Amino acid sequence: MIFLCALEELTNYYSKGFSFDEESIFVVRQNDKVYAYRNSCPHLGIQLEWQADRFLDLEGELIQCSTHGALFTIQEGFCVSGPCSGQSLEALKVDIRDGQVWVDV
Repeated sequence: MIFLCALEELTNYYSKGFSFDEESIFVVRQNDKVYAYRNSCPHLGIQLEWQADRFLDLEGELIQCSTHGALFTIQEGFCVSGPCSGQSLEALKVDIRDGQVWVDV
């Protein structure tokens, strides 16, 4: 497990990217849950964000690929629209301990 940040650094419906070694991941906070995914669209394997830490659509309800507009659910990373419909982002296990966010990469 790798320490990412303090839970308080992630406001509700906020996304944040992290890179270390050769890994690129992002997290999304939705109420008391934090979801983590590898930062790679299943369509072309490209990174998802259109600007630093911008992984969500304008409404903050879905994860959006900036290149082709594919939309993914926050809870499962399942593609509901776009060229990779029916595929999913690679989810990572999240553990919140003592107000800190840890991810198993």
